[in-house]
Amino acid sequence: MKNLFIFLLVLCSFSALGNPKDTITSRLETPYLTLQTFVSNVAEDSYNPEAASIIFNNPRLTIDQKVDYVKRLEQVFEGAGILIFFNQVPTQTDYFDSLNNENRYVINSRYPEIYLQKRRGRWQIQPEVMESIDKVHEELFKFDPKNFIGLEFEKTGLNAHFLGIKLWQWLGIVILFGLCFLIRHIFMVIFERIFIRLLDKVGQRNIGSRYILPVARPAGMLMVFFFVGALYPSLELPRLVGYYVVLALKGLIPLYGMIALYQMTSVVDVYLTRLVNSTESTLDDQLVPIIRKVLRIGIVVIGGLVILDSLDVPILPLLTGLSIGGLAFALAAQDTIKNFFGSLMIFVDKPFQIGDWIVSGDIDGMVEEVGFRSTRIRTFRNSVVSVPNGQLADSTIDNNGLRRMRRFRTIIQIKYDTPPKLIETFVKGLNKIVKDHPKTNNDKYEIHFNDLGAHSLDILFYIFFEAPTWTDELKFRQEILLEILKLAEYLGVEFAYPTQTLHVENMPGHDFFDPNYINDQKALDGKLDEYFKA
Repeated sequence: MKNLFIFLLVLCSFSALGNPKDTITSRLETPYLTLQTFVSNVAEDSYNPEAASIIFNNPRLTIDQKVDYVKRLEQVFEGAGILIFFNQVPTQTDYFDSLNNENRYVINSRYPEIYLQKRRGRWQIQPEVMESIDKVHEELFKFDPKNFIGLEFEKTGLNAHFLGIKLWQWLGIVILFGLCFLIRHIFMVIFERIFIRLLDKVGQRNIGSRYILPVARPAGMLMVFFFVGALYPSLELPRLVGYYVVLALKGLIPLYGMIALYQMTSVVDVYLTRLVNSTESTLDDQLVPIIRKVLRIGIVVIGGLVILDSLDVPILPLLTGLSIGGLAFALAAQDTIKNFFGSLMIFVDKPFQIGDWIVSGDIDGMVEEVGFRSTRIRTFRNSVVSVPNGQLADSTIDNNGLRRMRRFRTIIQIKYDTPPKLIETFVKGLNKIVKDHPKTNNDKYEIHFNDLGAHSLDILFYIFFEAPTWTDELKFRQEILLEILKLAEYLGVEFAYPTQTLHVENMPGHDFFDPNYINDQKALDGKLDEYFKA
């Protein structure tokens, strides 16, 4: 009998400990106990708002007004999807917030204006915080669905539960999904049937369908998510459901924002392509794909960090780890970083353009492409040489592509027995050839009989072509050289060979070995005029 009495006494004591109304309703010594007081008294199976109102420290309010604040705070927790993880709530009576230099505990980092503060040994919500609760509640609950639908839920039976959710809440969910579908449909119609058709009419068909529409699709989903985030709190769904809905919205909104910005880089790409096509420089054409890649990588990296931060994943340790890893990577990839900055210097200084003929050390060829790390040069053997940009930025570059004129220098060697008058006439003819050619520089050229060589009389032929490419230069050289040969043949000028000549005196009964030169100046001038008139 005695043992039975002890057993019943122990059982009653456990029952008393399990009843939150009898144990923790008035415990306010620590932030942990204060939040336990509130949560246990607003639970559906032990709902006691009068007991929960003790967490509000405002003696000027009546008990009914405090109960009203209990309901508002509960709605804020439900609408914002705030779950209290008690393993993270401090249990110290003298918990101190070093950021605010006072005994304060912020319940949720999203709403730092709602916090518990210790006064007179009790952790409570103070009067100034109650004003913040009113503001947050007004922001979250923009309208009352009961007034919106125009029904009294208690009278219609919509307060009945189905699968743990009230019937009016199920009705609100269906209406919310319908409105979301309607908003996205209207948004896409505006873009597809109005905006893109306007672009088609102004001759920008490809821009609308290829670049604007991919941006409009994630932008439409963003509109839907913002709409859900604005109206969802009014459904007053359970905190656990709200927690996961808000968590999903916090991840989906930055995700689709990142997708929209990523697609928008194609629009920026089109704009930059048109911009660089309007310039004479060909080097900035290579800058467009580099900018596009940098923008996309930056959007993905920053977007990923924003998503993690929105999901309350601590990114500071991640950034710290990345900085340490980045330092190690930088030490291991010094040459790659040097080449990257070398490419930046090439784009800034523009020592050459795409298609220029450059000479740098042993490298001789045409520039085909400038990338992040290296520059590709096609040699005249038709091979491709990849030169690190760091090496190219530090070396001397001879840019033949920037020549205003292309020089042509040669020595015309004629025989020693050519008469002086014929030489003068020939030199006049060479000057006339240069002046008559449409692609030679008539202001800067030198043609003179200037040396007595070992086996020839040497005429310096020094001119400049206005030739944009090497092919044009070779073509103009050929035209000039052919004209020189024709003039020499017409005047009877013979070219010397690098040989030794044995001169034999005239022999009786044989013709004179030396050529028959015209030695009369008038005859020579007449022959020259006759050549250029032909």
